[in-house]
Amino acid sequence: MPTINLHLQPTPPFDFELTAGYHAYFQARSGADNVEGGVYRRLLDLDGRLVLVTVRSTGSVDSPELAIELRGEGLTDADGEVAVAQVRWMLGTDQELASFYALAESDLALAGLARQFRGLHLPRTATLFEALVLAILGQQISASVARTMRTLLIERYGARAEFDGATYYAFPRPEAVLSALPEELRELKLSRSKAEYVRIIAGAALEPGWDELYELPDDEVVRRLTALRGVGNWTAQWALVRGLARPDALPLGDLALRRGVSRLWRDGATVTDAEVKTIAERWRPWRSYATAYLFAALRTGMV
Repeated sequence: MPTINLHLQPTPPFDFELTAGYHAYFQARSGADNVEGGVYRRLLDLDGRLVLVTVRSTGSVDSPELAIELRGEGLTDADGEVAVAQVRWMLGTDQELASFYALAESDLALAGLARQFRGLHLPRTATLFEALVLAILGQQISASVARTMRTLLIERYGARAEFDGATYYAFPRPEAVLSALPEELRELKLSRSKAEYVRIIAGAALEPGWDELYELPDDEVVRRLTALRGVGNWTAQWALVRGLARPDALPLGDLALRRGVSRLWRDGATVTDAEVKTIAERWRPWRSYATAYLFAALRTGMV
């Protein structure tokens, strides 16, 4: 099977384990993103050509370098260029963190997060469609249940390929999700409403003009997305963070976000979304990064 080996130098500081691990948190078992033994793997569906991407760190946080291996039937140099561009996008390797870190120094709690998770870049999903589906499935349920549903969806409707006896799954295409019957989606533990919502999003992703969202300002993206049934502001804000890598989104209404703000900025006192919004004003124009670092702290039990 054809193999292409490449090297990539992310913008420092870059902590590979933190950044890749953030990705894998959103799925259980195999999912689409897999991190094991310091190795990140993702099966990419490049217009029907399946390419397994394997990424390892061969550098350090301050002098980062990634070794990338690409494998797939009929793999070409052109496929390799597209795959590496996807890796750059998904791992946020080109992000410059200096401005965010400078801002963080003016806020004692945020400065502590920035030091603890130094080198964490803002990971992105491969597509906006993927970000929206992941957000929909995560609405108003526990993280563990959401991860299970996401993984079941990927394993049922994503393209698959075997490498060295292991099966890998690509994230489903919109047309695969749209073709799913509601009762089939219910078998994956989706509620009736979530089954409806993901199919609506899949249909929207196939409409002309969907790709325009990548170029529109944040407020217009939110306006268009929230016009879709099932997509509220929380979901749209997470799509800005994970699907479009916008630096200043804020998913108000997130219970974990409120919990983290309560512990770090209000000594455990209950906070409202309005209070979170007020506190987050000091994080502008890097609220997406502040949110990502706060969630990293919550996942690791730091707060």
